[in-house]
Amino acid sequence: MPIITTDLVALDVDAGGDKESVIRLLAGRLADAGRATDRDGLIAAAMAREAQSATGLPGGIAIPHCRSPHVGEATIGFARLSPKVDFGAPDGPADLAFLIAAPESGGSEHMKLLSSLARALVRKEFVASLRAASSAAEVVDLVEGVVNPAPATPASSAGTPATSAAAPATAAPGATTPAASTADGTTASAPRTLVAVTACPTGIAHTYMAADSLVAAAKEAGVTLHVETQGSSGSTPLSAATIAAADAVIFATDVGVKDRSRFAGKPVIASGVKRAINEPAKMVAEALGAATNPNAARVEGSADGTAAASAPSAGVGWGTRTRQILLTGVSYMIPFVAAGGLLIALGFLLAGYDIANTPDGETKSLGNLIAAGNSLTDLPSGGLAQYLGAVLFTLGGLAFSFLVPALAGYISFAIADRPGIAPGFTAGAVAVFVGGGFIGGIVGGLIAGFAALWISRIAVPRWAKGLMPVVIIPLFASLVVGLLMFLLLGRPLAAVTSGLTNWLSGLSGSSVIVLGIILGLMMCFDLGGPVNKAAYAFATAGLNVADPSSLRIMAAVMAAGMVPPLAMALASTLRPGLFTEPERENGRAAWLLGASFISEGAIPFAAADPLRVIPSMMFGGALTGGLVMAFDVTLKAPHGGIFVFFAIGNLIWFLVALAVGTVAGSVAVIVAKQLAKPKPVVADAPALATA
Repeated sequence: MPIITTDLVALDVDAGGDKESVIRLLAGRLADAGRATDRDGLIAAAMAREAQSATGLPGGIAIPHCRSPHVGEATIGFARLSPKVDFGAPDGPADLAFLIAAPESGGSEHMKLLSSLARALVRKEFVASLRAASSAAEVVDLVEGVVNPAPATPASSAGTPATSAAAPATAAPGATTPAASTADGTTASAPRTLVAVTACPTGIAHTYMAADSLVAAAKEAGVTLHVETQGSSGSTPLSAATIAAADAVIFATDVGVKDRSRFAGKPVIASGVKRAINEPAKMVAEALGAATNPNAARVEGSADGTAAASAPSAGVGWGTRTRQILLTGVSYMIPFVAAGGLLIALGFLLAGYDIANTPDGETKSLGNLIAAGNSLTDLPSGGLAQYLGAVLFTLGGLAFSFLVPALAGYISFAIADRPGIAPGFTAGAVAVFVGGGFIGGIVGGLIAGFAALWISRIAVPRWAKGLMPVVIIPLFASLVVGLLMFLLLGRPLAAVTSGLTNWLSGLSGSSVIVLGIILGLMMCFDLGGPVNKAAYAFATAGLNVADPSSLRIMAAVMAAGMVPPLAMALASTLRPGLFTEPERENGRAAWLLGASFISEGAIPFAAADPLRVIPSMMFGGALTGGLVMAFDVTLKAPHGGIFVFFAIGNLIWFLVALAVGTVAGSVAVIVAKQLAKPKPVVADAPALATA
């Protein structure tokens, strides 16, 4: 099916005076042509993208665009406007508007077609032809000519759209390195080399327009420029050799740069993606200036692998940076939680719950005895199934033992890069040793990371630089954090952890429902953060298959932890218009994450709208936690969600409590978003979520 047809083109129309009217006009044309199944849903998706950053471009062009579940095939609608309409471009309103609608799955071939159009819009002759077109058919031919060009012959290859990796151009003043040897022994100026990364929230248009604008500006300046477009049609990463040869790097992104550490130590010019479209020549000139300026900003880290710089990235405040640091530690810790918990559950399934207890007349648990023996020739009385169950139980326990060290290690990694990993893991191990638990791991990880970062800034002779990341930084950062944890912080952290545990335990007995509510609130407060993990640690630390009260606590914690992702998945399914395209995509994944007891599945929603999402999730989690306690539900496995239903006592009531909390949380967040809608942001602010 063609990407554009004559019935999707409107020439010289008065769309109503604002961008929503233009989008409504074009979305209506797509719906009438059978290209969109829900006109209002498509409008909502396009307006949500507008709220992230304006889509007006210099030269009187606007490219509102979105990915939507209501679009089956990539489609372009076009309107030539009279009068012009403001889409937020720096030089005034637009008279040419393209609505680019892509299916939410966004096949790579479709994305390449759309990026071809975006790249054509930086060519003045193409834009002039659109303004001069006398019919809808002429517009269709022009657009089809750039998105589905005829194969070019060698003689007619000139004039094709610029590629992302520009060829060396003739040198311009100020754009050359001092000298390079030629074959006859003379010297000649060698062109400067720059690398760039472009990325926008949806990765459909701005990503590629920014790339080609930079390429064109670099070619005009006589500079070799290689661009990595991190967009929806995929990207081909720049090679290590290309990055190493570059004099400076340009980051034109509204989202995080993937694998940013590849560019460590390079002079950097960073901005939103729209600046690369509006001021490409200026950004190239700034990059050339930074290449020769020893005081220029540089990409976090250094070429020899020492720690990352502490300054947050451009436009990222310390509040956001702190959250990123903590979430990095949590995200790396989750696999240990999931793997360890499921292995323990499988051990119970195969060998029974007695595997966790010390057998009569023995001094070690059956799991430890079998793992120590490590032999199939000396099976226990229960046979092979009991042997394998014991081994799985022991493996799970060993995996669980890495939770706090992994948390601390990767918090430190988020601050100081790879040199921070060893001191961070050491800090986590010390936190476990002194009884500091998860709170101690967080504190230790932060101390280890900043200690490694501080040591990395110490000037050392050239011969010692190679030792910094592998010996000096890990050694002295581990020493600093170890001494602080043992001599000053160990007992206070242990007191905080034990005090929290004792306080929660003191609510048992007649206050079990209150305890369930409190645990539910804690599990949903920070969705995998320190409060969530404190509640989870309280449940797992006291888990004992012979103690019914501990089993009820474990059930309340798991059920409440499943609520946030399930509730957000349900809300984004029931009312998709209240959520952005990336959030709806996250919502579909959240079904499985919630079912697997991964509370972090709700983090993308909470990060984008914390004041509405978090209280709603706490409401649902509190209901579930209280109901689990009231219904006397028990759980003998520390992780797994639906995969450990066999270990749940009173399973029906567990499901009832979970369903009630999920529905309550979903309704609460829908009501909150309807009654207190956030104001759209049309400035060039960084986007909240990637696509």
